[in-house]
Amino acid sequence: MAKPLKFKGVDEELQKILDANMDEAPARRRAREAFKHIQLGLDHILFKTPLNGLKMKESYEMNSRGLEIFSKSWLPQTSYPKAMVFFCHGYGDTCTFFAEGIARKLASCGYGVFAMDYPGFGLSEGIHGYIHRFDWLVDDVIEQYTKIKENPEFQTLPCYLFGESLGGAVALKMHLKQPNAWSGACLVAPMCKIADDMVPPWILKQILIGVANILPKQKLVPQKDLAEAAFRDIKKRELTPYNVIAYKDKPRLRTALEMLRTTAEIEQNLEKVSLPILILHGENDIVTDPAVNKALYEKASSSDKNIILYKDAGHSLLEGEPDDMINRVFSDIISWLDEHSSNTAG
Repeated sequence: MAKPLKFKGVDEELQKILDANMDEAPARRRAREAFKHIQLGLDHILFKTPLNGLKMKESYEMNSRGLEIFSKSWLPQTSYPKAMVFFCHGYGDTCTFFAEGIARKLASCGYGVFAMDYPGFGLSEGIHGYIHRFDWLVDDVIEQYTKIKENPEFQTLPCYLFGESLGGAVALKMHLKQPNAWSGACLVAPMCKIADDMVPPWILKQILIGVANILPKQKLVPQKDLAEAAFRDIKKRELTPYNVIAYKDKPRLRTALEMLRTTAEIEQNLEKVSLPILILHGENDIVTDPAVNKALYEKASSSDKNIILYKDAGHSLLEGEPDDMINRVFSDIISWLDEHSSNTAG
């Protein structure tokens, strides 16, 4: 188990809720409800976008696999959205913490933003941090976002995928399954390959594959501290524990193997990526491999593709960098979305 965290100014009753076993969704939902006022008051640039002018909605919906999925939307209050942005969150993330700040920022620039927690992540049902089949997860995301796209209110709008890290792999798999369904994709440090330093040695991997067949849900895969590896700004790194419902234990065996299998598959299919893409990557990223994202840029068959590499930046470009870098990355994303939305609209 991950070590229970003690938070400053948190009373005993709330601490008990946070220390509970988060393997099942009800415990995660209780923790988020009890803690959200503290989370969104944190001193981080992402939580400083004003809420005025935005309408937000949270909902739970049963999907075709019988799992209750949590989703959230952020829309401009007084104007029709320029386009729809569908957010795919990272492995150690949810759609109610840092993603909340990213969504507010995009919505305040005129975009309709939609996000969901994958099964087993955040507030959605499922064993915490467990991916039995990556393809099932991708199908769950496609199902959820297709329903939103079919809403008559939004049908005529361009639809962009926005994937961070593991969410970048989700977005690419969605595109490979539905080559003509999306207007484009913005990929922030997409997980096309996990950096070699983050992967267990070959012999250990073979042992883990064997054990995974018997104990797929066991939390046995050795892993470096993700926040330390991903966040360059130390003050921001100290805020990561406040995402109290994010998965922080060692990866479950089946999950780790599914991620490795999926990245290997994506790496083999880079030339099939045909939609307009913007790839953003920190040159010092030690979590996902920047070299493979350069290969994605070079091999993708898209005629409209762009890559921006940020000198000295790490993995969490929108959450873990100094404010000026976060603002620069946002500016690049908004410029790309604005340019493509006006082109599509025209």
